[in-house]
Amino acid sequence: CDPEEDYAGQLSAYLQSYKEFPWEVEVYTGISQLADGDKQGAIDLLLVAESVYVPSLPVEAGATVLLNESGLVRWSSLKNVDKYQPAENVLKELLEIYMEKEEDFYPRLSTGQSPRIVGMYSPVRRCLQTSFALTYGQLLAEKHRTLYLNFEHYAGIPELLSGEKGRDLATLLYYMKADQSKFVLRMKVLAQKKGQLDYIAPAYMGHNLIYITAQEWQLLWKIGESGEYDYIILDLSENMQGLLEILRRCTRVYMLVKEDPMARCKIDQYEQILSLYEYEDVKEKTRKCQLPLFRRLPDLIEQFTRGDLAEYVRDLIEEEESTGTGPG
Repeated sequence: CDPEEDYAGQLSAYLQSYKEFPWEVEVYTGISQLADGDKQGAIDLLLVAESVYVPSLPVEAGATVLLNESGLVRWSSLKNVDKYQPAENVLKELLEIYMEKEEDFYPRLSTGQSPRIVGMYSPVRRCLQTSFALTYGQLLAEKHRTLYLNFEHYAGIPELLSGEKGRDLATLLYYMKADQSKFVLRMKVLAQKKGQLDYIAPAYMGHNLIYITAQEWQLLWKIGESGEYDYIILDLSENMQGLLEILRRCTRVYMLVKEDPMARCKIDQYEQILSLYEYEDVKEKTRKCQLPLFRRLPDLIEQFTRGDLAEYVRDLIEEEESTGTGPG
């Protein structure tokens, strides 16, 4: 309920365009109009502009949220959402407010088609694995809903770190174990964007990932079941339990290689272990990539769709799509 018709209309359009948005949205431009409106069923949440709010509203709602315009908190009993911020942020704040309710209010989303899970792993260090994975993810995100997850102990990517306590991969793991009924909603709130690519910030205390058991990594398949993404890119590290099982469940695995003797020895040892523990299927779905020497890599993640590395990865994707050997 907002007297600014353009704002109300644009916010409503954004919410309804959000994939599988599970609530019906009705727009009103005044309290009197809201009182006279033909509302279908109970109101789960009323988002009302500060300029028209009155304490004695003529309707009842499961939750009332103030669309704050002044920057001041005039009614401390109400949740406030800043009106003048991106619509995506407004949505996330509304979802967080919903999550405070105890009952299972969020309709189960249809799972749809299973996503293609693409693993990035190499036993060779400093091989540009993360740059490759981010470029691959950014290019896929131009046409497909794509999520990037980084499992390194020290991701070393300041752009991806949340900067906010409780908004990273470790938080998502915690909520998966604590309250699976709201998992999809938690994921929506934690997901951020770089360009068109979705990502969840790497765990700031990444070394704690070593304590996550192979069974607890069902998180990855839980994300897949949500139906939110076409592709999930896993930037993997050997410093996690159950790595080989995760690779086994990937649709495709990319392994960056080098030609120096030390790198070859590491790859040989890794492949021997795959054979020893009967993970030959991982070898079969793995494509080795030896990257050429690039003149320069982009400074910002949003720029990863341009430059030499992007051309290399784009050619790789197009080749595999044309031959039917890609992750799809």
